[in-house]
Order: sequence, then structure tokens, then C-alpha cells
Amino acid sequence: MTSVTRDGTRLEQLKALALVIAAQIDDGDDTHSMAQLARQYRETIREIEELEDGDDDGDPIAGIIANGKARADKAGRA
Repeated sequence: MTSVTRDGTRLEQLKALALVIAAQIDDGDDTHSMAQLARQYRETIREIEELEDGDDDGDPIAGIIANGKARADKAGRA
């Protein structure tokens, strides 16, 4: 984790974190509550998906740009 934290991209860091959390869930880590681990795992996976998909939920400017590009593409095909 240290090297990916120091040298990795945000996506690489999140993927490494997801693996650590998944291992704790699989091992039944008694030092953390299962609900806490599951919540953190879901949040981490969601952030990974957003980075991989380029999802800009909650960013109104990105939504406007994406809609403009879609309209331009559609107009170009007509």
C-alpha cells in the first residue's frame, strides 16, 4: 500500500484499498464491524467505477458539456 499511495494514480490507490478491504471482509476481521467494512467497500467500488467510466454525477458543467457533445454528434449524423 505504501508504494501505490506514494507513486500510484488515484484509481490504482482505490483498487489497492478495495483489495485490502475485501481481504478484511473475507477474513472476518474482528477489529472492524462488518457494516463499517461493507460501507467502505461499497464507497470505494463506487468511486472506482466513477473514475473508470468518467462518470461526472453531481457536476452540472460536465453534464452540459456531455449533452452538447451528444447533440453535436447526432446533428453530424443527420
